[in-house]
Amino acid sequence: MVKRIKLRTLFIGGCITLFFLVLVVRVFWIQVLQSDFWQEKAAAQWAHTSEIKAVRGTIEDRNGNILASDVPAYTVVVDPEVINELGIGEEVIQGLHDLLDKPVAELKKLVEAKNEKGEYLKNREIRNEGWKIDEELKNKVEDFIKKLREGHDIIETGVGLVREQKRYYPQGSRAAHILGYTDRDGNAVMGMESYFDKQLKGTNGKLLYQSDGKGIKLPNSQDTYQPVVNGSNFKLTIDSTIQYYIEEAMAKAYAEYKPKSITVIAADPNTMEILGLANMPTFNPNEFWNYASDPGVFFNHAIKTRFEPGSTFKIVPLAGAVEENLFDPDATFMSGSIRIKGYGKPLYDQKRAGYGEISFLEGVKRSSNVAFVKLGYEMLGPERLLQYVNDFGFNNLTGIDLPGEVSGIVNPTANNASENATIAYGHGKVLVTPIQQLTAVSAIANGGKLMVPHVVKEITDPNTGKTTVTQPQVVRQVISEESARETSSYLEQVVADLDHGTGRHAYIEGYRVAGKTGTAIKPDGKGGYDRDKVRSSFLGYAPADNPKIAVYVVIDEPADAAGGGAAAGPVFKEIVSQTLQYMGVPKLEESSADSSGQTAKTEVAAMRSTPDLTGKTVKEAKELLLAQGYDFEAVGTGAAVVSQYPEKDTPLAAGQRIYILSQQGDKLVIPDLRGQSLRDALEILNLLKVGIAVEGEGYVQEQTEGVKNGKTTVTLTLNPINEYGEDIPVTVPEDGEQGSDPDAETN
Repeated sequence: MVKRIKLRTLFIGGCITLFFLVLVVRVFWIQVLQSDFWQEKAAAQWAHTSEIKAVRGTIEDRNGNILASDVPAYTVVVDPEVINELGIGEEVIQGLHDLLDKPVAELKKLVEAKNEKGEYLKNREIRNEGWKIDEELKNKVEDFIKKLREGHDIIETGVGLVREQKRYYPQGSRAAHILGYTDRDGNAVMGMESYFDKQLKGTNGKLLYQSDGKGIKLPNSQDTYQPVVNGSNFKLTIDSTIQYYIEEAMAKAYAEYKPKSITVIAADPNTMEILGLANMPTFNPNEFWNYASDPGVFFNHAIKTRFEPGSTFKIVPLAGAVEENLFDPDATFMSGSIRIKGYGKPLYDQKRAGYGEISFLEGVKRSSNVAFVKLGYEMLGPERLLQYVNDFGFNNLTGIDLPGEVSGIVNPTANNASENATIAYGHGKVLVTPIQQLTAVSAIANGGKLMVPHVVKEITDPNTGKTTVTQPQVVRQVISEESARETSSYLEQVVADLDHGTGRHAYIEGYRVAGKTGTAIKPDGKGGYDRDKVRSSFLGYAPADNPKIAVYVVIDEPADAAGGGAAAGPVFKEIVSQTLQYMGVPKLEESSADSSGQTAKTEVAAMRSTPDLTGKTVKEAKELLLAQGYDFEAVGTGAAVVSQYPEKDTPLAAGQRIYILSQQGDKLVIPDLRGQSLRDALEILNLLKVGIAVEGEGYVQEQTEGVKNGKTTVTLTLNPINEYGEDIPVTVPEDGEQGSDPDAETN
C-alpha cells in the first residue's frame, strides 16, 4: 500500500513537473523567441490611426466668384435586417424609387441582400442614384424617413443618410472644359482639376494614438500627429460674366447652324490672360455620368484639335510683309487665279473669276488668295514665310496651363511649290490649334509680342498664406511695334469696309474692330476635299487702337457650309460688343466733318447706372444683371432681394461690382471684398450689420472674420497697391495630327 502511494505520488509529481516544464518552454517560446510577432500583434490592437481629411482647394474666377468647391453631400443607405424585421420592404423600395429614380429591381436586391448563411445584411449604400446627393434631395429623403416613423410608430426605419463631401460646380456647365471635374470617389479626371490635382487636393493628416480594448484612449498614450495640409486655392483669369456672354452667343449659333462643334477663346492680348474659353457641345461637371454615351463632349478642342485654319492664317504673311517693308497697299495685281513655277495647276481666289485688277489693300479686305500667295510666296519667299510662321509660335506649344495641349504642324516639303504657296492662305501643309491662332493675333494687337497664354491668375496656400501670382510672360518680339500698328490698321479695314470687307458682319457700331475671317474646306479622308463641309472662323480684337479683348471663334461644319464672315463673325460681334460695354470701354460717336472733310470720332463715356433690384427674386436679379453685363455678387441664402449696393440709379465706375443681398441663413455670409475700395467695403458690411475694424489705407487686400462680444466682426487690411509674387511654372504634353490639300479655296 505504501509503495503504491509512493508510486502514485511520484507519478502525479512527475506530471505536475512536466506540465510546468511545458509551460516554461511555452512562455519562453512566446515571450522570447516570438516576442517581435506578439509585440506587433498587441500594438495593432491598442494602436489606432485616425485620418484627418484635407480640404480640396476652391477654384474661383478673377472676381472671386466660386467655380468649384467642396460641399456637404449625403449618401442614402438601407439596413436590410431592420427593414425586413419591420416588414416595410415594399414601402421602402417604392419610396426610394420615387425619390432617387433607381430601378425597383435594383432596390429590391439591395433591400433583401443576404450573406452566405442566409442572414440579412446591414447598411447597404444605394449607388449611384443615392450616392452623394445634394441638400435638396437629402431633405426629401429625410421627409420620407419621417413619414415612415410616423406611419409605423417606429424610431429605426432601416433607411439613413451618411454625411460626406463632394465637389460642386455652382455655375453648372459654365467653363466646364477649363475646370474639368472629379468623379464620385474624388479622383480628378480632366481640366484644371486634373492638371493641378496635387496642389488642389493637399495631403491628409494622421493622428496615431493608443487605446484599451474598449477603444478608450490610454492615459499614457504616446500620440503621433501628422498635420493636415489643405489644398491650395486657385483664382483664375476667367471672368464669369464674359464666359456667360461667350456661351450664350455660342448657344445661339449652335441652334442656328447645327455644327459638329463650336469653340471660342477670349483673352486680354496685353497679358494673354484667358478671359473665357468654351466648347459646344458641353457638359455639366455636376452630372458628368450623364454623358457616358457621348464622351466627345469632354474633348477640349481649344487646345487639342489641329486643323487647316484657312484665311485667318493670312495674318502671318501680312504681318511678315509689313515687317519686311514689302507691303504696298496701293500696288495692284490681277485677282482670280495665279500660276506658280513648278506647279501645273493654278491657285484660285474663292471667287474664281476674281475682281479684276485690284490693290493689295483691297485684296486683304476681300481675302484674296492670290494676293497672299504673292505676299507670302513670291515677296517673302518660302524661307522667310516659314520663319514668321515659327516666330508666331505655330510649330510649338503655347504653354497654356491646361492639360493635353497639342502643337500645330506647319512643315511643307522642301522645294514643293504648291505646299509652300498654299501655306500663305492657310491650306495644305498647315495645321494649327485655336489657342495658337489667338496667341498669334494677340501678338499683332499688343505691339508685336508673342506671349504665353494662361488661365491661372494666382494660387494661395491656405496653410502658409503665401500667394503666387502668374506674371505676363513674353516669348519673343515677333514684329516691331510700328509694324504691328500698321498690320492692325489693315485688319481693321477688313471689318470697317462694309462693302468689300469679309469681316463686315463683325462690325460693331461705336468701336474700332480689327479682324480676319476664315472658311477652310475640310479634308474628305480620301486624300481630297469635301466642298460641302467647311470650318468657319473669325479672329479679331477690339478696340483696334487700344485692344482690351481678342477673340477666336471657330465653327466646325456649319449648315449650308456657311462662311466665316457670315457664321462666325456675328458670334464675335455679340461677345465683344457686350464685353466692351461690361468693361466700361467708351464708345466712339460720329461728329461733324472737320476741315479736311474727314468725319471725326469722339469718345462717349460708357457710364451706366445701377438698376433697381429690390423686390425681385434673386434669380430674376441675376438674370437681369448677366443680360446687361454687370459685375455682381449675391450675398445670403434667401430667395428675394432685400437690399442692394450701390442703390438704384447710382452711376457706376467701369467694372464696379453690384452686391445683391437676400435673407441670411443660420451662418452669416460675408462676401469676398478683396480689391474693393474702403468705401464700398464699409457700405456692404454696414448693410450686413457686422462689426468693422480697419488696418491701413487704400484697397482691401485681406479680410478676417471673428467674433467680439457675441457679434461678428470683420477686420479689413488695406493696401494702396497690389503686391505680386513669383511666376507659376507650367509644363504640358504633346499629341495629335491631321492632313491637307493644296488646291482648296478659302476666304
